[in-house]
Amino acid sequence: MSALPQTPAIPSGLPAPAPSRILVVDDQPLNIHAMHRVFRNEHEICMATSGPQALEFCRATPPDLILMDVLMPGMNGLEVCRALKDDPATEHIPVIFVTGLSTQDEENRCWEVGCVDFITKPVNITTMRNRVRAHLLLKQQSDLLRQTAWLDGLTGLANRRQFDERLEKEWLRCQRAGCAMSLLVIDIDHFKRYNDRYGHLAGDDTLRRVAEAVRGAARRPGDLPVRLGGEEFVLMLPEIEREGARVVAERLEADIRALQIAHADGEGGVVTVSVGYATGHPSREDQARAESLVGRADVALYAAKTAGRARALAAE
Repeated sequence: MSALPQTPAIPSGLPAPAPSRILVVDDQPLNIHAMHRVFRNEHEICMATSGPQALEFCRATPPDLILMDVLMPGMNGLEVCRALKDDPATEHIPVIFVTGLSTQDEENRCWEVGCVDFITKPVNITTMRNRVRAHLLLKQQSDLLRQTAWLDGLTGLANRRQFDERLEKEWLRCQRAGCAMSLLVIDIDHFKRYNDRYGHLAGDDTLRRVAEAVRGAARRPGDLPVRLGGEEFVLMLPEIEREGARVVAERLEADIRALQIAHADGEGGVVTVSVGYATGHPSREDQARAESLVGRADVALYAAKTAGRARALAAE
């Protein structure tokens, strides 16, 4: 594709979306710079010159939309899109292919891997601007709906509905990748007594503070902090082995204790949590399902409660 001319803003019947992060993926820097000139006054433009670089960027800093060439050396755009859609952490990023491919079979392959649109080279600037604008608006609207449906209203963490959907997907992804998956189940100790003594407003504030600690323990884009309901939380840790899960569980238990939230009926006079954690290897456990990992973590949580609370224990 030849360099795109710099053009003024083009009127559209669509409302202008809020400034967004667009990732341009192309092995030709000239094409990237051309895209940058078109969108730099409206959005934050990032770039990647290879498929692996694009995947790394998306997992670390998910963009709002991707403009990607199909034909690239090594890992082509179709392979990148398929990998993005296979990962729950990146599957909702819309991909628009900017391509010189024109046959029906080539177009069908673009749709099959999960793109939302494609723009044929040579690019019509007006068409590209309006398609990008339309898909950014759709992304913003779908993000809002997803937040309403998938987030806990009190803490802002993922809710049970999102957890149930992500759990099976992550299990299958780890199975295909041949990697481990760990899960922490966290329960606030003596929380009913806390509510009875301090009131539900104080209880809600404590839930929010514990939720922030759980959120802080999710340090990678693929980690999922969840409020299952009541005083129970979950932290999903894909690609984490047992030792890594132990470190996260013990650190989280200590971090919540260090909040020093007064609790006269609690262990040591402060709010504490009990944590049960389990690790599974989906590729080695053909008969096991994701639910078995939750069950094992629950058993470990019960053992932590029985052993005196305020501790993290591993599943057998």
